[in-house]
Amino acid sequence: MNITMLTLYFTKYGAAAIFVIVLLEYMNMPGFPAGIIMPLSGVWAARGNIHFLTVMLITLTAGVLGSWILYALGRTGGNLLLEKYLKKFPKQREPIERNFDLIRQKGCLGIFISKLIPMVRTIVSIPAGVLKINFIKYTISSALGVFVWNLVFVGAGYFLGDAVLTYLI
Repeated sequence: MNITMLTLYFTKYGAAAIFVIVLLEYMNMPGFPAGIIMPLSGVWAARGNIHFLTVMLITLTAGVLGSWILYALGRTGGNLLLEKYLKKFPKQREPIERNFDLIRQKGCLGIFISKLIPMVRTIVSIPAGVLKINFIKYTISSALGVFVWNLVFVGAGYFLGDAVLTYLI
């Protein structure tokens, strides 16, 4: 998915497009890079097409929902699901194993930190589910991490505007 397609989706479907694309990105679906989606949402807000706080609420909700889905898959499917996932995405074995270690050592702080690390942030939910981390604590840690990540990227688009678009294109 490129910036032209994203812009068309944002223009045609508005906030719903932002929600769906961010949800898919947080579910670790290939082709939905946050480095394009989030700043573009910020640019869209800066141009007055949508309120900045609305973008933040939409991206936070989509990010948390995507994280919950992967957490639920990890919790219910456990190691069986994880092994199938790693067969499909073998390059993610090392980041996932690091996530297990980080969560075991740091608990919810590890989840928060993981939500701020590229590539790791979208897959930390599966190990958290497998380890059966308390759902409320997981949600709070995830939401805080998602908020900080989204704020940086959406804020960059909002404050840097068209300069971000020329960089992304």
